[in-house]
Amino acid sequence: MHLTRFTDYSIRVLIYLAAKGEERSTIHEIATSFDVSRNHLMKVVQDLSHKGYITAIRGKNGGLLLKKAPEEIRLGRLVRDTENDLELVECFGDSNECKITPACRLKPILAEALRAFLAVLDKYTLADMLGPQQPQLVELLKIEPLTGSKAGSTPPLAS
Repeated sequence: MHLTRFTDYSIRVLIYLAAKGEERSTIHEIATSFDVSRNHLMKVVQDLSHKGYITAIRGKNGGLLLKKAPEEIRLGRLVRDTENDLELVECFGDSNECKITPACRLKPILAEALRAFLAVLDKYTLADMLGPQQPQLVELLKIEPLTGSKAGSTPPLAS
């Protein structure tokens, strides 16, 4: 299974926001931390906002916040929400033209493998992805703690 760059960046944005904690983040800040395209991240952030993972607040004091607690964001659900095409091979799709499909066992085997892959991802949350490595993530991402606050603390849910 190969995840798209879009899904990869979606996961990274959520990791960054969870690691940052209560402080709002900007697309520029996240793009700089991961050394990725700001324009591509804008599309990712728009999608994550539309799907209810984050809140994007406009204006001078705006920024990005997690909309749900990290413990509520399941990796499997995120992958399903951000991958446009989970068809592993042609026969998974409606436009299947493979001649051996009626006799081939590949489709049910791969379908089982995909279900297993997603079932494993469903066991993990964004909080699990931070885990005991959270202080190291904060350091690697060069996240500065808020004055009087602790970076990486569970953020308040945005409304």
